[in-house]
Amino acid sequence: MHRFEELKIWQKAMNITENCYRTTENFPVEEKYGLTSQLRRSAVSIPSNIAEGAGRNTNGEFMQFLGIANGSSYELLTQLYLSKRLNLITEEKVRPIISEILEVTKMNYSLQQSLKQS
Repeated sequence: MHRFEELKIWQKAMNITENCYRTTENFPVEEKYGLTSQLRRSAVSIPSNIAEGAGRNTNGEFMQFLGIANGSSYELLTQLYLSKRLNLITEEKVRPIISEILEVTKMNYSLQQSLKQS
């Protein structure tokens, strides 16, 4: 088991989630149960799966949850791109979040590789 609070990937994923929540506060009210909800659920899924995997008994189980977190990262990217295309978010606001997500996906891959080797 790993202390997930100490994992840099989890900390960065929490920052992404916080940024997504703050960004979607300004989305139209008619998106409350649509894109706003989807974005928030995808964002929350990333650190949640990292934490759940860290609490599992084997590296294989941890890797499985990291894979789920990675899928949620790509889901979130898609929703952010759509939000930008629909003019719900500006390039200025979306670009830093996308950069953070891409960094987390790279960290995720590296962590998975290190778990495979141990």
